Amino acid sequence: MSIRFDSETRIFVLETAHTSYHMKVDALGHLLHLYYGKTIGSGDLMQLYPRTDRGFSPDYYAYRTHRGISPDLLPQEYTGCNVGDFRLSCVTVADNRGAFGADFTYVSHTVEAGKYQLNGLPCAHAEENDAETLIVRMQDEVTGLTLELLYGVFARQDVITRAARLTNHGDTPLRLDKAASACLDLPFGRWDLLHFHGRHAMERQLEREAVGTHIQTVSSVRGSSSHHNNPFLILCRQDATETSGACYGVMMVYSGSYQMDVERSQTGLVRVVSGIQEERFAWNLKPGETFDTPEVILSFAAEGLTPLSQQYHRFLRRNICRGPWKDKRRPVLINNWEATYFDFNTEKIVKIAEKAASLGVEMMVLDDGWFGTRNDDNQGLGDWVVNCEKLPGGLDPLIEQINALGMKFGLWIEPEMVNENSQLYRTHPDWALTLPGRKPAMGRNQLVLDFSRPEVVDYLAEAIGKLLREHHIEYIKWDMNRSMSDVYSRAFPAEQQGEIMHRYMLGVYALAERLTQGFPEVLFEGCAGGGGRFDAGMLCYYPQIWCSDDTDAIERLTIQHGTSFGYPVCTMGAHVSACPNHQTGRTTPIDTRAVVAMSGTFGYELDLGKLKRAECTAVKNQIKRFKRLNDLIRTGDYYRLTDPAENAYFTAWQFAAEDGSEALLNLVVTHPQANPLPIHLCFRGLEEDAVYELDGIDYFGSQYTHDGGNAIEDGIHKGMRFSGSTLLYAGLVLPQLFGDYPSVQLHLTRKG
Repeated sequence: MSIRFDSETRIFVLETAHTSYHMKVDALGHLLHLYYGKTIGSGDLMQLYPRTDRGFSPDYYAYRTHRGISPDLLPQEYTGCNVGDFRLSCVTVADNRGAFGADFTYVSHTVEAGKYQLNGLPCAHAEENDAETLIVRMQDEVTGLTLELLYGVFARQDVITRAARLTNHGDTPLRLDKAASACLDLPFGRWDLLHFHGRHAMERQLEREAVGTHIQTVSSVRGSSSHHNNPFLILCRQDATETSGACYGVMMVYSGSYQMDVERSQTGLVRVVSGIQEERFAWNLKPGETFDTPEVILSFAAEGLTPLSQQYHRFLRRNICRGPWKDKRRPVLINNWEATYFDFNTEKIVKIAEKAASLGVEMMVLDDGWFGTRNDDNQGLGDWVVNCEKLPGGLDPLIEQINALGMKFGLWIEPEMVNENSQLYRTHPDWALTLPGRKPAMGRNQLVLDFSRPEVVDYLAEAIGKLLREHHIEYIKWDMNRSMSDVYSRAFPAEQQGEIMHRYMLGVYALAERLTQGFPEVLFEGCAGGGGRFDAGMLCYYPQIWCSDDTDAIERLTIQHGTSFGYPVCTMGAHVSACPNHQTGRTTPIDTRAVVAMSGTFGYELDLGKLKRAECTAVKNQIKRFKRLNDLIRTGDYYRLTDPAENAYFTAWQFAAEDGSEALLNLVVTHPQANPLPIHLCFRGLEEDAVYELDGIDYFGSQYTHDGGNAIEDGIHKGMRFSGSTLLYAGLVLPQLFGDYPSVQLHLTRKG
C-alpha cells in the first residue's frame, strides 16, 4: 500500500518508489504538512516543529493562555481564511453577511484503488492499477463549507497529484474569491526558484533566482496559460545541478489564467500555493453545490534537475496523454503555412504534396485560409465551411489527390475565435466576449467566443464534427490566436461574471473531450500562436502541441531546452522551415534544422519544390533517419548536456534508452570560434560495464578544418567501440567544426 494512516498518531504517510509524504491531524483537527522528500522511516515528525511564541503570530483560541501554537507558524496542507495565518492562503470565502472566514478541521478519510477524477476538468489517469487515491474530508463548522483534499499517489512514477473539492453543505450561499488547488510547505532550507517566462515566439525561457523574502508570482491573466509564463515551476537547493541536489516540481493541469505564488516566511518556511488566477475570479457556491479545483502534479528528485525532468516526461507520456496516438510514432508532416500563407489553391497544395510525398513525407496539413471568406486574418473565423473559390469542389477533391499520393490529410482550425466580418458574428454577436458599452480590444482583429455558453460549444461540436464525419481528415491543428480581454458574458447575471474565465476553460475542455472521444483516430495538435497554451491540461486531449511559432533552429534550441524541464520531446511540435527564416532572417543548414526538429514531433514547413537537389536528398535521408531513431527519441530518457544561456559555443543534448541499450547525442555549434576550446562531452544514462559501438556519426554543415583536410580520421569514427565507463566519465572530443551553425548526430548501441 502506498497510502497508510496510523489511527493512534493520526499520521498519514504517502509513499512512492523514492519519496515519502507525511501529514498529521493535530489535536484541534487541523491537517499539518510534516515532510515531503527522499524516503524516510515511519515516526512522528512533530519534533521538527516545537512550540514557539513569536510576536504578532496569534494562537489558536484553545491555546490562548499558554501560546506558541499558531496557524501562522505551522506547516499546513491547505489553509483556511482570515483565521490567523498571514502567509499565502489557499481559499478566500465569504458568507451571505460578507464575513470572510474558514477554518477546516478533519472529519474522515478514505483510501481507494485507482485515481480520482474531477468534474469537467482534465487530470491524470491511472494505467494498469498504478495509482491509489486518498480523500481527506475536512469541514468549516461555521459556514458548512466542506473541503475534500484529493491525493493521487503514483508510486512507481514518483508522482503525487493533488486537487481540492469544495462543497457548500450550509444553508446559505457562499462566494469563493480564491480556490487554490494545492499548498506545499517546505519548512527548512534555502531554495532557488526556476520558472519559464517568455513572449510570443520566445516561449519558456529558463530563469533561476533565489527565493527571497517577498512573494514571487508566476501567473497569467490572459485566459490561457500564455507565452509569457508557464504553469510549471521548480524549487531546488541553491547548489542543485542537473545531477545533484534536491528538486521539487509543481505543475498545474490547467490551461486558463492561473497563479503560482512562492513565499518565504519569518521562520524560513517556503510555501507554494498554486491554483486559478485570483484576479476577477469569484465563484458563487449555492447550498449543495460543489467546486473542483484544477489538478497539480508534484514530484521530487533527490539527485538533481535531470531525474526530476525525466519523472515528468514519463508521467506525462503515460498518465496525462490519452488515446491511440500517445504511444505511436506521429506521421512526418508538411504544413503549407510558411510556403503559401493565405495565397493558395488546390493546384498549389497538390504541387507541394507531390514533392513532399516523393521525399517520404507522410501527411499534408492545410493551414489557415481554407474556409469562409478567409483571405486574410480580418475575416471568416467562425464560418467553418469550405472556400470553394480556393478549393473548387470543396475538400474532397483535394483530399483524394493527397491520399492518392500515399499521404494523410490534416486541417487547421481556430474554433475559439470569431471575426466581426463573419456570418457567425452577424448572426450571434452576443456569442462574443465584449464589455457592455465599450469598444473591445482587438487581437488580430478577432474576438473570443463565449465558451461559457453551452450553445456555443454545441455549435462548434456540430460544425467541426461535420467536417470530420464528411471528409477523410486524419489530423487537426487546433489554434488559439489571441489573449482574452473584455471578458463579459451576456448569458450570466452580474453576480456570476467572476465565473466566466473559468467557465470558458470548462467549455474548451468540454469541446476537446467531445471531439477527441468522438473521433479517437484523429491526431489532434494543440496550438496557441505557437506555445501560448503549452500545458498539461491541453496534453490530456492533444498528445502534441506546436512548441513555438519561431521555427528558427537556433532560437528553437533555447525554447526546446526550457520546455524540456517539464515536458517530453514527443509533445513538442517541431518543423524544418524555410531559410532565410521568416521570423529572424537567419540562414541555417537544412540538416542542422533537422537535427533540432528531430527533438520533437518532426515535420516540414516550407515549399519543398524550391529546394536544390542536394537539399532534397538531405530531406529524404532526414526522414529515414528520424523513423529509424524515433522510438529512442520518443521514449528515451532526455539529458541536457549544456545550457544554451551559459555555453555560447555549442548546445548539446542526448537521448538514452531506459535499458541503456542505445544513445543518441545531438550537438549544434551556435557560435563558431577561432581557436576554440575542445568540444568535450560525457554521455549519460549508459551502463558502466557495457561496451558500446559508434554505429552512426554524421557531421552536417561543417568544413571540419581550415585547409579542407579531414580531421575525423584522427579522431572518433564509425565502428569504434568504447566501454560505458569511458563514455560516462572520460567522454569524447569532437573535431573542431567550422561554418555557419554546423551540427552533429552520434548514435551508439550496446554490444554483447
